Order: sequence, then C-alpha cells, then structure tokens
Amino acid sequence: MFNDEFRKPDTNEVSYYPEDELNPQSSKPKKHGNKEKVLGLIALIAVVSVGSIGGYKLVTEKNAAADTAIVEQANETTPAQTEAAAAPDTAVTTAASGEAYHSMLELANKGSEMSVPDIVKKVKPSVVGISSEFVIDSGFSYLSGTSIGTGTGIVMSEDGYIITNAHVVVNSEYGTKITAKKVTVVLSDQSEHEAEIIGADTKTDLAVLKIDPKDVDLVPAEFGNSDELEEGELAVAIGNPLGFELYGSTTCGIISALNRTITTDNDSLSLIQTDAAINPGNSGGPLINSFGQVIGINSNKIVSSQVEGIGFAIPINEAKPIIDDLINKGYVTGRPLIGITGEDINQRTARYYDIPEGIMVRFIEPGSAADEAGVKLADIIVGIEGTAVKTMDELNSIKDEHSAGDTVTITVYRDGSELDLELTLGEATSN
Repeated sequence: MFNDEFRKPDTNEVSYYPEDELNPQSSKPKKHGNKEKVLGLIALIAVVSVGSIGGYKLVTEKNAAADTAIVEQANETTPAQTEAAAAPDTAVTTAASGEAYHSMLELANKGSEMSVPDIVKKVKPSVVGISSEFVIDSGFSYLSGTSIGTGTGIVMSEDGYIITNAHVVVNSEYGTKITAKKVTVVLSDQSEHEAEIIGADTKTDLAVLKIDPKDVDLVPAEFGNSDELEEGELAVAIGNPLGFELYGSTTCGIISALNRTITTDNDSLSLIQTDAAINPGNSGGPLINSFGQVIGINSNKIVSSQVEGIGFAIPINEAKPIIDDLINKGYVTGRPLIGITGEDINQRTARYYDIPEGIMVRFIEPGSAADEAGVKLADIIVGIEGTAVKTMDELNSIKDEHSAGDTVTITVYRDGSELDLELTLGEATSN
C-alpha cells in the first residue's frame, strides 16, 4: 500500500477482490447438487493427495541425487588446483583470469636470481665502516679544531685494499681540501684497523685505502658489469647511515635511471639513479644487483623537503680505471694541466681598471705547460681554442675536453693587446 503522504484527500483504503466483480452471483447459495459435489470433492482431494505424495517422493530423490553429485564434485581436486594451493603466498592468483601478481621485489628481478636476504648474506661481510679524523686550522679559533666524519667502504681484495668516496677522507667544507689526518676502518667483525690513503680523486669522488688485515680473513666483494644494467631492475644498498650506530643497514629499491649527469663542486659526473635509500654515512658503500654483485659505489643524494628516494651511485665500470690509477700511480693519469693559479676578473672590476673580463694569472708552476709557452704573471686569459672564457671554471671545462700532450691555443691580454700562445698540455699528478 502507498504511504499516507501519497493518498489523495477524502479517499478511503478499500480491499479489492477481482472475483467479486467478475462473478457477482458467486456468493449466493446453490439450491441443488450439494451432496454430489461434496462426494466429488472428497474423491478429488484423495487423488490429488496420492499424486502429491508420489511427486514429493520423486522430487526428493532427484534432489538427493543432485546433492550427492555436488558433494562428490566438491571433494574432487585436480592436479592444477593442488599446485595452486601449494604455491607461495608471494604470488596471488585470481580465480577469474588465473594471472599471478607478484611483489615489487620479485618484479624487479630480471629472472630467478638471489633473494634480498641471500644478497645481504653474500655482500655484508665485504662492507666496512670508515672513520676519518680531520684537523682544521683556518686561522680563526671558532673554525679550528678536530672533526670526525664517518662513511662506508667496500673490500676490494684480500690484501687489504678498500674502496670508498673521496669526500669520506677529504673535507672540502671550508673552501679548501683537507685530507684526513687519521683514517680507521671498522670491519664486519667490529675489529678496527688504521688505514693508509693510497689515493683520492675529488673530481670523480673516488678514493682507495689500504689496511693490514693481519689475522683477519677479508672477504672481497664480487664486482658486476654496470653497462648491463636496465632501468627498473633490483638495487640493494648496504652502508652505515648517520654513523656506526646503524652499522650495516640494508635498503632496497630499483634502478630508477641510468647516465644521469650531476654536477657537484663544478665537476660533472654520469651516475646511476636509484630509489634505494642512501643517507649521509652510506657514502662509499656498494649498490648491488640481484646477483649479489657490486655495480655502483653510492655517492650522494638530493636532499630536500620536496623530494624523496633520489640517490646516486658511481657506475663500477667507470670507477675501475680510476681505482687502478689510484693504486698504481696515486693519481688519475692522462688529465691535462695548464699549470697556473688564476683569479676571476668580474665585470665590475674590469670596468674599474679598464681591463677585459677573464682570468688573471696569479701563479705559474715552474716547468709547466704555461711556463714553457711564455705565460706571464698578471696576464689575463680571455680565450682558449677560439672560445671566450671569463672564469676558471669555463677555462677548465674546455681544457678537460683534451688530454695530456694535446696542443691548444690560449689568448691572453697583456699590455693593452691580445696575444695568442700555443702550449702543450701537461699531465696532472695530483687530484
């Protein structure tokens, strides 16, 4: 029935029976044939009752048979169902499509390589802690004293060579490069060993240390091929974030991008990008692939309240020749050197003294390429190889496109006129 709010005014609810309208005389009593109809009704009821009992029995038997079939079908287990039931929980299968859904770490593996726990067990013994002590003498008492920095390293060989970042053992915080006075390596067994700095290259942020392992059996890391990396594959980082209280922490993610060009301290590096967490203290530690191989050396991260999960590592294939040079020579070979120290002349200074913008030569290394080419003190370098330069950074950028032994032309301003000088680039023996 409708609710009262939908009822028209001045109407009443009426019960309606269609049979009364169709058979207006059905309610009147009949005058004859009552006895015969009563007997017929009894006979009909008896027939209907017998038929109903038989029909009920037939339906009951059919239902019982159907129920038995359903139970038997439910108890049957096919080999495919048995295998699906025994499948690991890491793969969830939908009944409708039969497709398996895997965890992110499974999808990041290119095949059936090592699990993350197995990777950690393999590589962690090769990861060390590094403590560097710096003595700072700035000339100002409030900026002088001793400071301690910590980082991470990788065991390279059984005879004690350790790889790390240059900034772990060379401090550039105060505008000048200060090499650590003392470096201590902490092995995975917590034993401490004093280390020698074999070489540190701040341009590539790589350094090599050497310890005497004595009675300790060092476990060298296995190195992979960073040229074979693919974006999206598994990446694991092990290190000592925020100091040794969190020694040997493991983080994992994926290779986010390859060949990222990042500029730090005026030097450009081509790096691996990863979302595996890399924090201060992780520097110098390994970035590892799904085979438990070191494919990168963790270097730095973008620190900002607006970003998360952007870390970088030096590709191991690019690091290897640098490391070899540091071990064999103590510096990186083949780097070009002009042999001067210069001061940038900005626009304001140039206008005041009526001289061109450029690099004023303040020091010339005896016997260097600049010395042999005839460069003089107070010369202002305004160009190299036909390109105008105004700063040391611009000069070095073009110089670094060449190798030691190449001949280049530099343009200097002297005594009111410009002069072209040819010089053969020397080789830098310090970094």
